[in-house]
Amino acid sequence: MPSRKIAITMDAGILEEVDRLVLEKTFPNRSRAIQQAVAASLERLGKRRLLRECRKLDPKQERLEAEMGLTEDSKEWPEY
Repeated sequence: MPSRKIAITMDAGILEEVDRLVLEKTFPNRSRAIQQAVAASLERLGKRRLLRECRKLDPKQERLEAEMGLTEDSKEWPEY
């Protein structure tokens, strides 16, 4: 995916930490450090959202629906 240049404002302490990681060669530059941090944060948020949605499911209802679907699907299975 193509990259785009943006301007951000960041807490001085966080920027110092980013710069330290760049100096230690953990990241090649500030941009890469911030890009990877944002990507990791977005991934965690996505997992939390999936977990929240899964918690809304009723296990008994999900099992019942799965078993009903399995019964219907098994009619199409060949005899062995």
